[in-house]
Amino acid sequence: MADPETIRTIVGIIGNVISFFLFLSPGPTFVKILKAKSVMEFKPDPYIATVLNCAVWVFYGMPFVHPDSLLVITINGFGLAIELLYVSIFFIYSDWAKRRKIIIALIIEAIFMAILIFITLTFLHGTKDRSMLIGIVAIVFNVIMYTSPLTVMKKVITTKSVKYMPFYLSLANFANGIVWAIYALLKFDPYILIPNGLGSLSGLVQLILFATFYRTTNWDEDEKEVELSISKSTKSDV
Repeated sequence: MADPETIRTIVGIIGNVISFFLFLSPGPTFVKILKAKSVMEFKPDPYIATVLNCAVWVFYGMPFVHPDSLLVITINGFGLAIELLYVSIFFIYSDWAKRRKIIIALIIEAIFMAILIFITLTFLHGTKDRSMLIGIVAIVFNVIMYTSPLTVMKKVITTKSVKYMPFYLSLANFANGIVWAIYALLKFDPYILIPNGLGSLSGLVQLILFATFYRTTNWDEDEKEVELSISKSTKSDV
């Protein structure tokens, strides 16, 4: 029979695979942006927020902060890279006003991380205290990230349309939350358990809404918006 540490490693690897697809799930959105050469009505906010979230978790997984967390570092390191790519695409296809907001947001995040790292390494000398501080910060950002779809959920209920709530992203959020919650329970880690427990609940609610309003969604509108944006982009290039 496998020991708990081996089981935890296997669950962590499964969590890495699911998180990998979770980070890639916005891909269709960026295909639309690239085709239209415009960000249309899409917003960079979730991706900018996830950049900071991944950076905090990478720091949390460092051996001098929270030992034995290599799987936390690997997936969040990948997440950090892919989210920066998404933000870069937004930056390229946005007007100057939006670009300025992106630049300001990234500078603020970089300053925040620098201060957090300085305080942790300068004033906290044990992994227990460091884990607690970074863990609490990570929980706060995860909760913000997982509650951000609330505005989208409200729009779904109001419009009876799930057009702007991608199914695969909701499914990946649910599965990701479940697997990482199990990972945290196998070697009790409240800093991973709390946000991922909330994440699985958020994903479940989104899946229920998707099932409820799928039939009342006008999917043709989405294609018309992309075609209109492509047309505008082509005219502006002439």
